[in-house]
Amino acid sequence: MKKIIIIGSGIGGLALAIRLQSRGFNVTVLEKNERVGGHAYPLEKAGYHFDMGPSLITAPDILQDLFACQKRNLFEEVEMVKLDPFYRIFYHDKTFLDYSDDREKMKSQLRAFYPGDADQYDRFLKDSEKIYNVVIAQGMGKQPFMTIPSMLEFFPKAIQLNALRSTYGFAKKYFRDERSRFAFSFHPLFIGGNPFRAPAVYEMIPYLEKEGGVWYSKGGMYSLIEALERLFIDAGGGIHTSEPAEKIVVQNGKAIGVQTKNGFYKSDAVVSNADFIHSYRDLIEAKQRKKWSNRRLNRLHYSMSAFILYLGVKKKFPQLLHHTLVLSSRYQELITDIFDRHVLPDDFSMYLHMPSKTDPSMAPAGCSSLYVLVPVTHLKAGVDWTQQAKPYADRILRYLEHDFGLQGLQENLEVKEIFTPLDFAGKNNSTYGSAWGVEPRLTQTAYLRPHNKSEDIDNFYLVGASTHPGAGLPGCLLTAETTESVMVKDLA
Repeated sequence: MKKIIIIGSGIGGLALAIRLQSRGFNVTVLEKNERVGGHAYPLEKAGYHFDMGPSLITAPDILQDLFACQKRNLFEEVEMVKLDPFYRIFYHDKTFLDYSDDREKMKSQLRAFYPGDADQYDRFLKDSEKIYNVVIAQGMGKQPFMTIPSMLEFFPKAIQLNALRSTYGFAKKYFRDERSRFAFSFHPLFIGGNPFRAPAVYEMIPYLEKEGGVWYSKGGMYSLIEALERLFIDAGGGIHTSEPAEKIVVQNGKAIGVQTKNGFYKSDAVVSNADFIHSYRDLIEAKQRKKWSNRRLNRLHYSMSAFILYLGVKKKFPQLLHHTLVLSSRYQELITDIFDRHVLPDDFSMYLHMPSKTDPSMAPAGCSSLYVLVPVTHLKAGVDWTQQAKPYADRILRYLEHDFGLQGLQENLEVKEIFTPLDFAGKNNSTYGSAWGVEPRLTQTAYLRPHNKSEDIDNFYLVGASTHPGAGLPGCLLTAETTESVMVKDLA
């Protein structure tokens, strides 16, 4: 049995570990933190339960393929609840859209914004389906792009589908009202992308959501992580927590194992599910890296970060759904402030996750478990979060209570935990505190994105948000399939 070491137990790392162990490899996972999960980590305090990272499940068929590796069924292992609507989008003018897979309800709401937008909805979904068919149904999302011919095969298809224009530009073709344009272009923000430059290949997501739904795993996202952990251990895999990798050992151009504080783990191949720049810059000696020199790593465009509040509140807020978006009056300008100007603006848009709406066990009786995520610039901007965290949190809470209308929010707070870009950097080794790693932009897509197999070092591979195809739950699951196919071919 060939030995594989996987650094990091995020969703991509766990998925790859399950796949390789199921194929007969001897897989060991090394995890920095006390529990598995990577960004998908739990927080529990005073009877309130929070998901610290991913909070929604889409494309359950991709997840089911993973469970099928061990002849298990996702819906038997995890109690899944389909959400309806998927989420509510509150616009700055106090109008809102309940986003769902019900065509007629969606058209009715779009018609209230602008009559012509409802007429374009079916056409938009049809073209979204075409992209979905290429990326998901035909498997391009799990095809490794490691050669120029593979890129040349991809681009004509993408051009034909208008998938190389920006997601906002794609949505703008169909919808006239800015509220509609936001609703069908914001999805790259869920994976750390700028809708005004992320390629429209991500416009497959509206159809993916409609086809497979948006789901919640009862007990929170971490119940899914625990199910994946059980799946891997039941298959015979090994996990070492509280054991960060200190060095990827390379001899004669080949990765031969990983050094930790507890010793050396010899292996036939090494995989990193850790942050991309951290993996190369901090774990591999510079002399071993020809392509990914420090200079080249510094030229990579990294995604935004996030400022998060975990709030335990002694009351309920009926205007909030399980997933709610609350938007500023600015869209493109605010995105530019975050991604390009790298400033902390006075206004903000935010994502609110309230699992207790669906699952009362996530909070004490009559209370709410509320996660508030505000996109912010990454640490290269130089914002001093040791000074800014508390006043910024206070601004967000005042806005939610007095401007948005969550009356009594602050006086009913039992739990308030703050997570800043500094925490992403410290807890998860996230370069620049970026929660999503390498930014999904056209010049960092497919062949132009970090490859699933190292170009510098034999028997060294990558999985997770920064490699092909990218971040998000479906994306990380597909990176595991992609990396698996490359490794099996190499190590068979």
